[in-house]
Amino acid sequence: MGKWQGKERIQGGRACLRRAIYLPAVVATRFNPDMKAKYHELIANGKCKKLAITAVMRKLVVMANALLRDGRKWTEMRA
Repeated sequence: MGKWQGKERIQGGRACLRRAIYLPAVVATRFNPDMKAKYHELIANGKCKKLAITAVMRKLVVMANALLRDGRKWTEMRA
């Protein structure tokens, strides 16, 4: 628990990647059930919408890196 009292902001990292992955993350929050659930969970916990989208962006990058590492394609897991 820090002393920061201001509004969250996003900076640092690779700006070109951040710009490239922003819109796919917005689309994922609307149409991908897992990403949509994570986004709404963060919003329900009081996080701002921009921060929730940033969390989805990170999930997309982590997922893409795992798929590339394993040499496989993404497939939707239907229950």
